[in-house]
Amino acid sequence: MTSDTPARRRSRVFSRRAGVPSRARRRLGAAVRMLAALALAGGVYTAFTPGAFAEDTTQLSTAAQQGKELFDNSCISCHGRDGQGVEGRGPSLIGVGSASVEFQVGTGRMPMTRQEAQAEQKKPQFTPDETKQLAQYVQELGGGPELPSGSLQADLKTNPEALARGGELFRVNCTSCHSFGGAGGALSSGKFAPSLHDATEEQIYAAMLTGPQNMPVFGDNQITPDEKREIITYITQQVQEDKDPGGVFNLGRYGPATEGVAIFLFGITILVFTSLWIAGKS
Repeated sequence: MTSDTPARRRSRVFSRRAGVPSRARRRLGAAVRMLAALALAGGVYTAFTPGAFAEDTTQLSTAAQQGKELFDNSCISCHGRDGQGVEGRGPSLIGVGSASVEFQVGTGRMPMTRQEAQAEQKKPQFTPDETKQLAQYVQELGGGPELPSGSLQADLKTNPEALARGGELFRVNCTSCHSFGGAGGALSSGKFAPSLHDATEEQIYAAMLTGPQNMPVFGDNQITPDEKREIITYITQQVQEDKDPGGVFNLGRYGPATEGVAIFLFGITILVFTSLWIAGKS
């Protein structure tokens, strides 16, 4: 039998005492690694979702603060806190810009009374000043397209060819949906292109800039700001003024070609009925 000498007993005691700090260090190291992983995950989440904290880190202007109060009272139920959107109700407003708000709210399309295939124009629920406050809040919330300052029409005195160029741009980019006369037209799935007869220059510019609903976005790289002004000049001075590009009867405001087709069809119909009437008499 091996005797348990005092030296061996002291050695076992020292070994047990040395193991206690070792286990503590391992536990402490695991806790530190877990905290570091949580901090890294939080940093990555914050980096990829900056909009969630936009309002907390940005000082709103007076107009934007007033717009926030309007937003919280009328828009938050669909578009969510800080404009983040609510699934199944309304999209996020981060990045849509003030131009989108001025169009949607200024034409009464927003707030919607009910979910439909397309938001229709109606009497606005907000005054022009309130609309601008809402627009400023959304702009400061996440940025986006803005209406330019100054006139939104071309100066025909210094640029007399602007009206003709605007008509050409309108026919190439707009008539397929809004028709040559700007009366609008039906689209698929119960949607439609609205009439342009009552649209203001701000609304037309904002629509081209933001592409509301089914309308494509015509950014400045597709249609330059000067070209947008030329289109607006054509719409406001030609289409909305009900000026006929030619002809007598103003059929659709398309000019003599439309009237020629109408006269031809009407004449052929009269000739056919006249021939049948003569044949019946004989």
